[in-house]
Amino acid sequence: MVPTTRDNWQDALRLQVHDEQQRFVPSVAVSLAKVHIRPDGDDCVYEPFCLYGADKMVGFVMITYDASTDWCYWFNGFFIDQQYQGKGYGRAALVAIVDTVRNRFPQSRFVNLTVWTGNASARHLYSQFGFEETGDVYDGEIVYRISL
Repeated sequence: MVPTTRDNWQDALRLQVHDEQQRFVPSVAVSLAKVHIRPDGDDCVYEPFCLYGADKMVGFVMITYDASTDWCYWFNGFFIDQQYQGKGYGRAALVAIVDTVRNRFPQSRFVNLTVWTGNASARHLYSQFGFEETGDVYDGEIVYRISL
């Protein structure tokens, strides 16, 4: 995971998912806009990251958190570019995301995410990794959580 900066943001904008997946995840441009708009409130910080495999940018993720809590640590906008899907990058990224939250925010008890009900492959990946459905729904999506 590498922070999205003025040096790599344009490359990140070129990342794409398959057409049928576009309804499941916001574009990089929308995620980057959230950094400044802060739709979840002024207490939340949005940190965008580019995901790399060797020297190639393969995906994107945003970590959103309220460091004054022990529960408000999320990742969203997570996807692997269509040409790199199915090659283990998603699983490797999940390890990096969870480790990043665990190491940077030792007070965090959880990492949370949301997923569309119809996104069966993402739901399967998150469940296999140890995320569990909380029973909550946020913005029409199912909330998953993993304990740290």
